[in-house]
Amino acid sequence: QVQLMESGGGSVQAGGSLRLSCVASGYTTTHAMGWFRQVPGKERERVADVDSDGSPRYVGSVKGRFTISKDNAKNTLYLQMNNLKPEDTGTYYCAAAPLRAQLLSNQGVWGQGTQVTVSS
Repeated sequence: QVQLMESGGGSVQAGGSLRLSCVASGYTTTHAMGWFRQVPGKERERVADVDSDGSPRYVGSVKGRFTISKDNAKNTLYLQMNNLKPEDTGTYYCAAAPLRAQLLSNQGVWGQGTQVTVSS
């Protein structure tokens, strides 16, 4: 059973940077993994994900600012967030699933989340 633990959230001013980490216990080398975020009262949205072949995909609003990467040797998924904006505020969750389609249809394993707050 895969378990995920996020860290790295915090409070920053607009224009600042944060790096989120997600450590996975269990076998995730061939899994699709991703970062999602949620704001109270809104649905959780996909921010970025990386397929089992390492191909990254981003939601349009973070392209050019966020970078997702996966270190299989450390069983860790990262999200480098630069030039943060107030609209990036939310709880960020890490998720993993054997297939990308499962990841995107909420059939994966989820972490507990880490809060990111960006002030203007």
